[in-house]
Amino acid sequence: MQIASRTGGPVPDVASLLARLAADGGRPRLTWYGDDGERVELSGAVLANWASKTVNLLVEEFDAAPGTRVVVDLPAHWRTAVWALAAWRTGATVELPEPGADAAPDVVVTAEPGRWADGGADLVVVSLPALARRYDGDLPAGAVDAAAAVMTYGDVIGWVPEVDPGQDALVSAAGAVGHRDLVPAPGDGARVLVDGRETVADVLRELLGIWAGGGSAVLTSAATAAELEQDEPRRTRLLSSEQAQWRRG
Repeated sequence: MQIASRTGGPVPDVASLLARLAADGGRPRLTWYGDDGERVELSGAVLANWASKTVNLLVEEFDAAPGTRVVVDLPAHWRTAVWALAAWRTGATVELPEPGADAAPDVVVTAEPGRWADGGADLVVVSLPALARRYDGDLPAGAVDAAAAVMTYGDVIGWVPEVDPGQDALVSAAGAVGHRDLVPAPGDGARVLVDGRETVADVLRELLGIWAGGGSAVLTSAATAAELEQDEPRRTRLLSSEQAQWRRG
């Protein structure tokens, strides 16, 4: 399905992108297919609302601002997109952890708190299932339970620091991307199937480009992506029902 671009031109930054998503109404901008058949659909307005609440949490709890290093230790997932958008809106740097890397973040957003409990950073624990209302496990002392906390914050972004376009926005194994260059050239407005087996950095940049062009994404977990690649009838049904394109390679 070709969706006409409603961006009004290139999107210079995440703040502008979130403003356009918030004004977008009820059409789907992100549909998630997880393991065990989980499906979550977010309109532009709902996606922006999740990001706004999360921005307020990051600023009020952790003073997130340019120079703040936020490790996002999550797989390709709709919640990962929300946390990345929110961190970028504060001007912070999103770092994607590499095995064995010597990370020294200010804030860690993770679904596996045991990996970071002794690291000294402020810890946010994310429950990935869509219906989770609290973390189903033992929280390390001082950790924030994202499932319980995010919804308590305001729907409208309060005070937020000015983004420094010269600061790093995304740091991964592929290198660093600054805030000035974070949002790619707008896509063509299509609804696109996004493969969760790609690196988280690639998934996030692909989503930004799709949204900047007025398009919509159908994001699958890594396991679901592998199943769809092997099961052509199932893939065909999904693409038809979601009116999405599969752009392999």
